[in-house]
Amino acid sequence: MEKIARGSLYLVLTGACTNGRDALDVAQAAIAGGINLIQMREKDTDRNGLLGLGKRLGSICKKSGVKLIINDDPFLAGELDADGVHMGQEDVKICNLEKARRILGKERIIGISTHSLAQFEEANLSDVDYIAYGPVFKTKTKDYFIGINHVEKVLAMSEKPVFFIGGINLSNIDELVSMGAENIALIRGITEAEDVTARTREFKKRMGKI
Repeated sequence: MEKIARGSLYLVLTGACTNGRDALDVAQAAIAGGINLIQMREKDTDRNGLLGLGKRLGSICKKSGVKLIINDDPFLAGELDADGVHMGQEDVKICNLEKARRILGKERIIGISTHSLAQFEEANLSDVDYIAYGPVFKTKTKDYFIGINHVEKVLAMSEKPVFFIGGINLSNIDELVSMGAENIALIRGITEAEDVTARTREFKKRMGKI
């Protein structure tokens, strides 16, 4: 069984981008809309807070068959019995991918962020289960974006599932899909929607999954 299903929609969940709504409520609404993976990304929460939130989010995900990914910390991912961890470029300087794999084992998911073609090429040769590539469009989350010029090249060379991320919304997702993108990751595109469930369904529809 594949760790990452083709045509997956991935929600990066952070309380800072939910318009004041409870993150768990947003998660449940996205699950109702067909989200496939949820990453818990809370940069400003202490470890006890992360454990508490992670346990509640993990319970919701397990009941729904949605994969829970923990940002940055493979130890926390293991402690929460999450499905995997997502590592940034700075994270792997602290805990490299080999160590993360030893902590989590072969069955769990390890994903990595890449922000250039060179980083993607390196990740493509690494022991990861998916690669995030972006930000492909302008986004409030980052002060730069890398564009879509290499999307088709990335897809042609990739040995792993690729999640495109960064500034993706209903006005530009069709362009990505037309270039062959199958997996999409979103933050504000879903979390700031008035109707999270309907917005999630619309993204799935644009991806050809409804």
